[in-house]
Amino acid sequence: MSLDPSPEQFRDLMATDDPDLAEVMACVFGVQSHEVRTYRTLLSTPGSTVEELANALERDRSNVNRSLSTLREKGLAKRERRLLDGGGHVYQYTATPLEEARELMHEALEEWAAAVHDSIDSFDGDTV
Repeated sequence: MSLDPSPEQFRDLMATDDPDLAEVMACVFGVQSHEVRTYRTLLSTPGSTVEELANALERDRSNVNRSLSTLREKGLAKRERRLLDGGGHVYQYTATPLEEARELMHEALEEWAAAVHDSIDSFDGDTV
């Protein structure tokens, strides 16, 4: 996973004495507060459908769908297709467990820090 935390968010995060999950996820994954809210809701209600999440979050289904797409792109949610008895299907979503999400955050920050170290190491007398 290649991430590039924004310098502004990184500075804000470093200036915070006790950052919460939303602040760290915003910095590391570039997600917004409503996406963190969706993630937290999924943690407590695994296997939810878009409609169930929309009701729980009091948000429009299309907005919840966009949040879920973002979370899936970042590796923070999974989607499974369930066949309905009367025909058709529905998608159910489950959050990546918090322990795995923590590991993703560590990996992303380590990757970013390594890239910054490489940039620092590449400075020479001509680039100063």
